[in-house]
Amino acid sequence: MSATAIASLRPFGHQCLHRSHAALLTVQLKSPKAKFELSAVVSLRRGQIRFASQKRFENDGRSEAPIPRHKLSPLPKLTFRQFLRRVALGSFRNLRSSLTAEGWKAAWRDSPYFMSMVIVVWIVFLGFLAATLPTFYRTFYGPEMSKFPEPVANTLRRAIYYTISKPEPELALKYYQKAMQECADIGLDPFSDEVLGIRIYVAGWLEKIGNYANAIQVIESIRSDCLRWVDVMEQSVKDGKISEAGRLVSEPKPTQDEILKDGQEASTKDAAKPQAQTEEEKDMPTETLWHKRQRLLQRAISASVKLGHLYADEHVIDPENSHKHLLWAVEASLKEMDRRRKEDTKPGEESWLTAEEMGASMESLGLDYMKRSQFQFAIPLFFQALRLCESPCHRAVIMNNLSAAFAQHPIYSPKAAEMTEVDNLKVLFDSSMPSTRAECLEAAAAWARNAYAHGKDVKGEQRTPDCDEACAVALCNWGDVAAMQGKPELARGKYQKCIEMSEKLGFAAGAKQAREGLAKLSGTATQPKK
Repeated sequence: MSATAIASLRPFGHQCLHRSHAALLTVQLKSPKAKFELSAVVSLRRGQIRFASQKRFENDGRSEAPIPRHKLSPLPKLTFRQFLRRVALGSFRNLRSSLTAEGWKAAWRDSPYFMSMVIVVWIVFLGFLAATLPTFYRTFYGPEMSKFPEPVANTLRRAIYYTISKPEPELALKYYQKAMQECADIGLDPFSDEVLGIRIYVAGWLEKIGNYANAIQVIESIRSDCLRWVDVMEQSVKDGKISEAGRLVSEPKPTQDEILKDGQEASTKDAAKPQAQTEEEKDMPTETLWHKRQRLLQRAISASVKLGHLYADEHVIDPENSHKHLLWAVEASLKEMDRRRKEDTKPGEESWLTAEEMGASMESLGLDYMKRSQFQFAIPLFFQALRLCESPCHRAVIMNNLSAAFAQHPIYSPKAAEMTEVDNLKVLFDSSMPSTRAECLEAAAAWARNAYAHGKDVKGEQRTPDCDEACAVALCNWGDVAAMQGKPELARGKYQKCIEMSEKLGFAAGAKQAREGLAKLSGTATQPKK
């Protein structure tokens, strides 16, 4: 025998939208042979009272009537940001529930192909993050940025964003100028490596986007500012205002106790700087004026070499200014070396330009002399650059330059009167160099052979594409010199070998030069004798 019981509770009244405080409770008991029903009116608790879902009512204590529409308080408007926030929260809730083990199993069971695509997309996305986040951190939050106070660093981040991420030259230049102004307002040293670094970076960026005129203007200003400070410092040394220790005579070197005392008195001023930077400044030794002079003079020399290259660029083509800056850079470097040799190094001074930097400036000036057809000045500079060069492959390149310079060298040696422009370079000229045409051609052939052999012998990690190209150029130079010496068969063989090597390397310039040499050689051979 089975029986069922059904209980129901419904509001008591005729209109379902009215609030009802009483309800009809019905209980039915059924069995196959009998049916029993019990009904009773019960009062509802507050949580069980039905409220209006579409209409609102006001209760005056005696009756319920709908609230007029004009009395209803307007619902708060949902902004687009709030809408996105709710969508994002809902999406993350769904994602959190689906990322559980049960969610993954159910999703894989329902759609394995779609889940495979999702997994692949996630792997690609995570790989992209792993590749870009380190670069992003180094670019916008690296050690270079941490050297600046936070306001300057934030401005520089915006400038770099409009330089690299979203190139907009006008906005980038605006923020670079703002960063420089903030550096001046904060009181940073305009000749510090950090502030000068901003100007150098701007010059490089301007050159990269093709704004050569403004790039030259920025580098010229860096060079002139550095030289102006160096001139003032040297004049102060002559006037006795700076001691041998590299400090102002009126301001003796402070002791450690005085430094700590001054730091406590200037705590209010230092509070504007980041705490980490203030601690680093306390640990850093005070820079002497001699060290600052060396640093700024090196900056000026580097700026002059860069100006020499920019003025010689095909977009500018100003050979006179290019030669002037390259010549000054080499002369200033040699003059400083001579001063140190006579007076010894001053307190705070470190080693002068590296061999690579000295050799690069001399090689640049030598190439400029070759463009001006002053080979008698280019040869000693190439000799010095070869002596200072540390790269095996680049030595072969300098040897090729020597070969080309000797092949075009005039049949006379420069006299002392001709060296007035390069007084500081007289010591570089060797009077025992070849003076006849035959000797010059023999020297050119010898340097071409040396360049080919040296470039071919470099092995292992030291070998770079420069070695292969240097070998091809050496063969072409060798062929040119052989043709000048009246050895057509030797010249033809070197030209053919140069063409084969250049085509194998994809070195179009070398193959073109060798073919031009072959054409000249063939034209000379077919000319009738007079």
